[in-house]
Amino acid sequence: MKVAVVTGSRSEYGILRPVIEALLSDPFFQVEVVATGSHLSAEFGMTVTHIEADGIEVRHRVEMLLSSDSGVGMAKSTGLGVIGFADTLALIQPDWVLLLGDRYEIMAAAQASLMLGFPVAHIGGGDVTEGAIDDAMRHAITKMSHLHFATHEDAARLIVQMGEDPARVHCVGNPGLDAILGSPQVTLAELRVAGYDVAADDLLVSLHPETLGDASGLRSTAALVRETTAALEDFAPGSAVWLILPNADPQGRELGGALRRWADGKTWVHVFPSVPAPMFRGLMAHCRAMVGNSSAALAEAPSLGLPAVNIGSRQGGRLAGPSVIHAPMSAPAIACAIRQAMSSKGQPFVNPYGDGKSSRRIADVLKAAQPARDWLRKCFQRMDVTKGRSC
Repeated sequence: MKVAVVTGSRSEYGILRPVIEALLSDPFFQVEVVATGSHLSAEFGMTVTHIEADGIEVRHRVEMLLSSDSGVGMAKSTGLGVIGFADTLALIQPDWVLLLGDRYEIMAAAQASLMLGFPVAHIGGGDVTEGAIDDAMRHAITKMSHLHFATHEDAARLIVQMGEDPARVHCVGNPGLDAILGSPQVTLAELRVAGYDVAADDLLVSLHPETLGDASGLRSTAALVRETTAALEDFAPGSAVWLILPNADPQGRELGGALRRWADGKTWVHVFPSVPAPMFRGLMAHCRAMVGNSSAALAEAPSLGLPAVNIGSRQGGRLAGPSVIHAPMSAPAIACAIRQAMSSKGQPFVNPYGDGKSSRRIADVLKAAQPARDWLRKCFQRMDVTKGRSC
């Protein structure tokens, strides 16, 4: 079975990598990895090299990322992506196209796959992020997909609620946990040799724009930087900050630039456009707490015993366990939440996103999903929506 696996960003690749490795280890599958988006941009760390450093061959590249910080730029990049994926997928002729998540790069791949008649298997449908435009794109990708791998039971139910056949929906957990629970983590000594001189009270910070904030996004971005950095300064210089800059999103460059300006001259702030996945997990394992609005704080950090502060509404509605402390976009509230999180380091947290065995489940379901073309036609599963209505 030939499977085209698309990856467009460092964060999504960190979750997808165990799935790629599971498929590559099984001779039943012929895996064609397609890199796109910020993976191919020097501005965002040229992270396609991280994939290749993991021993994974990237045979196909789809250039689509414009140097823009606006919704117009994102829309145009998506259009370029559809064109590029049309050519690439027509060349590959896959049985299945495997996609993860909700970004516009993945939206473009889903559109092209649908129009070319290649069935899509989607990981991560049914999640909710009320403060990000990704929310709508994730649900749209669900409707363009033919096989669904949900990361938790609530997400699986939401996929069915969107009219998808329950027989096509599989609750497999979050594959990102496979790399955490299935292999040794980077030691503190290894981190320091690699240039990450982490101390016990340090903070890992990852911020992204709230792309469903005000009309321009500028006010919410400015507030996110102002309030978060003011809170972080309460802990300086005793707690160094390991700051990972945002992905290629609308207002991402504005946010990244503001964070760089704040960090300039502060020896206790370490700024990185990107960090290889093993080192990022090492930082999660050895820092005192995580701060920001990244999905990694909700889905992956609990398995490393890392408490997290989730700021604002970007991740609103997403499943979160007891390791996550939610804070409004207010410096005093964020600082209070950071103190609470730092005091809970070392507690045994239960991760609601699975047991670290997702990749094998995905491979097994894909192996049984043949002939692939038989999966293209779907029936809309109707539900009785009149019960409980007040009008």
